[in-house]
Amino acid sequence: MDKKSDPNSKLIAENRRARFDFHIESDLEAGIVLEGSEVKSLRQGGANIADSYASVEGGELWLINGYIAPYREAKTWGHDERRRRKLLVSKRELSRLWNATAREGMTVVPLRLYFNERGIVKLKLGVAKGKKLADKRETSAKRDWDRQKARLLKQGA
Repeated sequence: MDKKSDPNSKLIAENRRARFDFHIESDLEAGIVLEGSEVKSLRQGGANIADSYASVEGGELWLINGYIAPYREAKTWGHDERRRRKLLVSKRELSRLWNATAREGMTVVPLRLYFNERGIVKLKLGVAKGKKLADKRETSAKRDWDRQKARLLKQGA
């Protein structure tokens, strides 16, 4: 079956460092509350979620320190690039996130920011536990070995 790419679905930003710094235990999809100029800026691909995190505060889920570039054409009614943005999840998911972050060392990190099939901005969040330095070294060594093994198999075949 040939899968056609949807022109509306598009990756905007990805936090590639998250999988290196954290053990991702589970993930979920959340909506995000945006202003008009923010959506237009995201259509142009101006976003960064590498330094951001999500936090449960006051019974609501917030994306903190996420960067969305200013939209040049919206001079007067622009937006603040690093404002706190409300994330939309169900009450069940919110309580699960609240319980997970209450445990020692658990955090909610954004993994991907993208447009879904309907053209709506979604944020994929991961419930994660931070890795120690030794775990990071182990991950790096495993990745290097897999790369070397693939090279050796390619040469042998």
